[in-house]
Parts: sequence; C-alpha cells; structure tokens
Amino acid sequence: MIVPQYRALIEASPFVSLATVGPAGLDCSPRGDRPHAVHVVDDKTLHLPDRRGNNRMDSLRNIVEDGRVALLWLTPGIAECMRANGTATLRVDSAVRELYPMHGKLPASVIEVTVDSVYFQCARAVKRAELWNPAVQVARETLPTPGEIMTAITQGSFDGRAYEADLQERQANSLY
Repeated sequence: MIVPQYRALIEASPFVSLATVGPAGLDCSPRGDRPHAVHVVDDKTLHLPDRRGNNRMDSLRNIVEDGRVALLWLTPGIAECMRANGTATLRVDSAVRELYPMHGKLPASVIEVTVDSVYFQCARAVKRAELWNPAVQVARETLPTPGEIMTAITQGSFDGRAYEADLQERQANSLY
C-alpha cells in the first residue's frame, strides 16, 4: 500500500526507471518529468505519462504482452530510493491522458500500475556511488557521445557528426 510517506517520496522524484518483462526479454528504461515522473492516483494505483523518448516500444510492448513491472525512483539529493512492483496496463483514453498535459501536449498513453508491493531502499548503494556528489561527476568529454556510439554500432553507416550537430536543439524542441 502506498502510505502517505511513500507518496511524498514518489512525488518528490523527477526520475524513475521502469522495468518490464515480455516474450522477447527484459527492458529497463528511464522516465523523467517535472515536478514528478509518477503520479499517485490512490494507495494502490500509479500513473506514468508516456512522454516522447527514443521511439523504441520495448516497455510498452512488454506491458501489453505481460504486464509485470518494477519501478525504481531516484530523487536528486536524497540517498534513499523507492521501489515498487506491480502490474501495468496502457491507458489511451482521453480522460486519463488529459490529466497530464505538459507544455500543451498530452502523453501518447499513460502507464497505469496497480501496485503489489512498495518500499523504500536503504541509502548504502547511493552513498557508495556518491551519486549526488558533484566532485566525482564524470566529465562528459571523457566518454563516447551518442553519435559516436551510433556510428560504431552501424559500422560507420550512421553519420554521428551530423546527428550531434543539432542534437541539443533537437532534444529541446522535441522534449514533449
């Protein structure tokens, strides 16, 4: 059951990882929104608006095929995590989608989760990782860029430089 204290933690988090399972295997994808990524409907029900992403349908396909999901919330500056397990369905009806407009746009669908179990996770992993410590953040220029990765996995047939030339602007214009 989502007690008021759990609700407060869930609604403080702008980021959640959604894990699903289906016939083709497992998927875990990041979801984020401000002020919170997940909306608490009642003590057993959660809503995740399905915003624009990388246009892969892995999570949604798995939900249609199987429905089992797990959620893991991270909240900037907070070491404890929240976790939930349950069963999801996709809601595409206007009445539900219209609850979650963002920048004048509705989500394509809303993932509705019926929670079986919910609990907080101790802070040790986040503390060991020093996740919120700016002094240990990785410098972006030390790792491959998305364009470099796409070029590598397509054996050079993808133009990573062209992809990255307007990536920041493209993402900003297509966020919602």
